[in-house]
Amino acid sequence: MRIDASVTVDAASGAATAVAAPAGPPPPVVHSARTLMLLQGRIVPTILRLAWPNVLVMLAQASTGLIETWWVSHLGTDALAGMALVFPPVMLMQMLSAGSIGGGIASLIARAIGGGRRDEADALVLHAVVINIVLGLVFATVMLVFGRPIYRLLGGGGGELEAALLYSNVVFAGCVLLWLMNGLASVIRGTGNMLVPALVTCGGVVFLVPLSPLLIFGIGPFPALGIAGGGVAVVIYYLAGTAVLGWYILSGRNLARLRRSRLRWPLFRGILGIGTVGAITSVQTNIAIVFATSLVAATAGVDAVAGFGTGARLEYLLIPLVFGLGAPVLALVGTNIGAGQRDRALRIALTGAAMAFAVTEAIGLAAAIWPQAWLSLFSTDARMLETGSAYLRIVGPAYGFFGMGLSLYFASQGAGRLFWPLLGGCLRIAIVLVGGWLALRLTGSLDGLFAALSLGLVAYGVLLLAAIGSGAWFRGRGGQP
Repeated sequence: MRIDASVTVDAASGAATAVAAPAGPPPPVVHSARTLMLLQGRIVPTILRLAWPNVLVMLAQASTGLIETWWVSHLGTDALAGMALVFPPVMLMQMLSAGSIGGGIASLIARAIGGGRRDEADALVLHAVVINIVLGLVFATVMLVFGRPIYRLLGGGGGELEAALLYSNVVFAGCVLLWLMNGLASVIRGTGNMLVPALVTCGGVVFLVPLSPLLIFGIGPFPALGIAGGGVAVVIYYLAGTAVLGWYILSGRNLARLRRSRLRWPLFRGILGIGTVGAITSVQTNIAIVFATSLVAATAGVDAVAGFGTGARLEYLLIPLVFGLGAPVLALVGTNIGAGQRDRALRIALTGAAMAFAVTEAIGLAAAIWPQAWLSLFSTDARMLETGSAYLRIVGPAYGFFGMGLSLYFASQGAGRLFWPLLGGCLRIAIVLVGGWLALRLTGSLDGLFAALSLGLVAYGVLLLAAIGSGAWFRGRGGQP
């Protein structure tokens, strides 16, 4: 209880004495209309209202990558192969900046706003900017200095290696802008505003699609820069996006504002703690697929690898789709936990998980029933279609559990409690590594490996559902997420 001191005066001596008196309750926290929607709105309509801009962003970004790849393909096989070499490090950077570190930023801002700690939310904006600048400089230094040996390790050589370096050096020279753009977008999403980052991203796509061919082929007054022109267009897009999002925050339109404040290690630690675990979770998914790919290659050869890889690509496409639902769930969970509404936060997490399960399970079942509808988009090779179809028929029905687990991972970011997603990822890897290897050893059939992949996805989703549904977020550390 808060205690205030009152003063009494002795009538005889005139001496003043301080007397402790109980004060009234602290004034109630006044929330904005947007925050009240997160705290009081009906759960399913609120998630859907916040999710559609993110889904639009995912579709826009996916189409941009495909269109840019199509333009670069006109430069020849070396250029196309070179761009493929650059794809993994660029995707890793995107996942870390938008999903891992971005999740940490959005989580802490959501909880600060939910708890009425507006000064803390403002301070987190500055800390987010500093972290993203530093990490952007680290990525730029590593790829500019060690790009050639990295791409050689990825299998590059000859003309494709030189093309990769032309594109990579431009993109990573400006990658600080990508980190800043994703960091500022995460600041805005943490307040529950999904629309502004979506509009900026989609507006950038409309700008980028015509700019790329102008710079690649030198149309009109633009110079012909070849594959490097695609990289220049991307950097210009990052610059424009960073400028618009920065203006939006500095103008005072965002609930969390960029202000001068003292840098504090606890705020850095909070963002980096969630971001680091998020990065490990992203790596776990890649480890499972890479290990399975190596087993397929050792057992069945190149055509089978192509079939498995094409099938598994559909699994990767589920990640940005679930992010469309996961980002609103993160903001909702964080804001409600910050406001002390634990039961509502848990209902939001479980509702989001059910929605993600329904969407991804529908995709998985469709892929299992009609596998060649997806696979034949990329190749008609008989061995490739056979292996890819076997993978989708066995693993596709488990996609719903993967989507459910991913949604609960985003919810756990909002709660700031990531032990169970980390454990679930480790369990999945153990099942794939041990179970997959044993299945191939004992049967010699890829079906056993695919069954292990399916079981790993089911175990991942079920473990997170059981743990979080039982209240694991609120046990330990005094019950405070």
